[in-house]
Amino acid sequence: MSETLETAVSARGSANPLLKAWQTPFETPPFDEIAPEHFLPAFEQAFVDHAAEIAAIVNDPAAPDFANTITALERSGKLLARVSAVFYDLVSAHSNPALLEIDKEVSLRMARHWNPITMNAVLFGRIAMLRDNRAGLGLTGEEMRLLDRTYTRFHRAGAGLDDAAKARMAEINERLAHLGTAFSHHLLGDEQDWFLELGEADRDGLSDSFVAAASAAAGERGMAGKAIVTLSRSSVEPFLKSAARRDLREKAYKAFIARGDNGNANDNNETIVEILALREESARLLGYPTFAAYRLEDSMAKTPEAVRGLLERVWKPARARALADREELQALVAEEGGNFALAPWDWRYYAEKLRQAKANFDDAAIKPYLSLDHMVQAAFDCATRLFGVTFAERKDVPVWHPDVRVWEVKDRAGKHKALFYGDYFARPSKRSGAWMTSLRDQQKLDGEVSPFIINVCNFAKGAGGEPSLLSPDDARTLFHEFGHGLHGMLSDVTYPSLSGTSVFTDFVELPSQLYEHWQEQPQVLRQFARHYQTGEPLPDELLKRFLEARKFNQGFATVEFVSSALIDLEFHSQPAAASRDVRAFERAELEKIGMPAEIALRHRPQQFGHIFSGDHYAAGYYSYMWSEVMDADAFGAFEEAGNIFDPATAKRLLDDIYASGGSRDPEDAYVAFRGREPEPDALLRRRGLLDAPEAA
Repeated sequence: MSETLETAVSARGSANPLLKAWQTPFETPPFDEIAPEHFLPAFEQAFVDHAAEIAAIVNDPAAPDFANTITALERSGKLLARVSAVFYDLVSAHSNPALLEIDKEVSLRMARHWNPITMNAVLFGRIAMLRDNRAGLGLTGEEMRLLDRTYTRFHRAGAGLDDAAKARMAEINERLAHLGTAFSHHLLGDEQDWFLELGEADRDGLSDSFVAAASAAAGERGMAGKAIVTLSRSSVEPFLKSAARRDLREKAYKAFIARGDNGNANDNNETIVEILALREESARLLGYPTFAAYRLEDSMAKTPEAVRGLLERVWKPARARALADREELQALVAEEGGNFALAPWDWRYYAEKLRQAKANFDDAAIKPYLSLDHMVQAAFDCATRLFGVTFAERKDVPVWHPDVRVWEVKDRAGKHKALFYGDYFARPSKRSGAWMTSLRDQQKLDGEVSPFIINVCNFAKGAGGEPSLLSPDDARTLFHEFGHGLHGMLSDVTYPSLSGTSVFTDFVELPSQLYEHWQEQPQVLRQFARHYQTGEPLPDELLKRFLEARKFNQGFATVEFVSSALIDLEFHSQPAAASRDVRAFERAELEKIGMPAEIALRHRPQQFGHIFSGDHYAAGYYSYMWSEVMDADAFGAFEEAGNIFDPATAKRLLDDIYASGGSRDPEDAYVAFRGREPEPDALLRRRGLLDAPEAA
């Protein structure tokens, strides 16, 4: 903890653990002492402290310089940052009704706190003066980048608007904060309210590992001795792949795609309509024709047209492949005597059958070799071999749930580098999905500050002491989030605003998606994919079949993603009035692109938390595919070196991508690593879509 913050919190003598110096290993949050009632008083104090720090900058009589303006801004808000990090971790990963109620208040208060800061004309004037005179300030490359990003942040928040426009922008921000929180609470509510109990007669086709996970899920809900399917993706998708009962697949599928769209208290349709209207109004206040134009200006893509160009380039071969696959799946239904047209709840089930027939592979065969512990070890080992960091588990660091594990990360020299928290199992108190976040970011502004990085997943927990067994998709997710984690842990910058994942949204997925490549490498799987009961390594024949099956069903996977990205782009490119009926807008857009009726969006609008729980991925869901162009191309550097752990390539990857955070332009960072711009066809090649059939 910084000396200033430590002095401030110690001086208060408060019983509130959030306002005391933390006497824990590495000064980590004392989760065992923190209760919901501590948050509002802590936020109150943090807002007061931060407002005073900003006032001191604004009222400084000295002429603006980098130290008294930009560096002072970087030093401000430390208490607010640490209270916020703890609070939002709990709201997402281990919430309760009390926290969710507080979240409603905090989201509003947060908007009201930040609005007068980011729209302060005097503060923006100081920043603009420095930016105008930046050539003569003698700044380092990182300082120049920080000045530019600070100016951009204030300008895009409306600091240059007139008073009337600022007042309206403040109202919009407050309302959007409320609506984003409401959206996520609605989604969590629908996910918590639904489950499908599986009697003995309902389990045909389900693997022992799935039934064990379903039993563990029932235990989490106080239903010991039973087995249930929940609305967690890690529960629904394996069920749709293997459940022989078509009626139950239909029931689970329809519940899954109806989250937030049930006409109940958790319905998100009206929330979406208002969010889109307010985003459009805010963009126009700032001089942009659409929210997409506003959002994408500050990205690698730059324009909606560039995004649409990429998505449409991928859409055509993906759709053609999916349509060809659909005919094969329908033929398989007929072969089995099924007198029905293939439906969305059938696709995964028959695709799995087709994969077994064509590639002689199914997920159930490999899951016993993909235990969670072994895949965590694999992720750690790859990081050690690439970047020299090591991981040692710590049992003395407080956590927010007994299932959370913590590792200390050290560099090649044995020096402390970071803490890594892994929270891997689904539970009712956790929102769905998988994500990386932090409790503290790396910086060196006032001495070395090491990061506390979190990975949260929703894997099915093994029952009765059995290990958690991952599907290939789960294992890929683990490596993906750990790639984000490494971006935070390996950060080596001076300023907190440029730390770790503080990069453009369409660049932030590069470190995570690139790391996925190592999970599927034969030499990694041969070492770490071991049978959870016998310890036997993955047989070469099964490994070969797994690698051959990787590109199977890529038409489906690409269609469900690209369609979601296109819907996101259209929501934010078209006038908000066009989407007043969200369901009708969704239907019209899917018809326009020729969406196969047997495939649903990966995220229907009413559950699309990426773009409506906040605005981080709004008009930006395409980012995963934009980054995939780079990651597919980037891994080629290791393949060309003839060694997936090539030391020279790994050093460039560390220096130019993982360690540099937001301290340099992402295009420059990529070219520094790869030596050239990315090759777009690498994405289609990786997904096996370069030779897709002609579209129907």
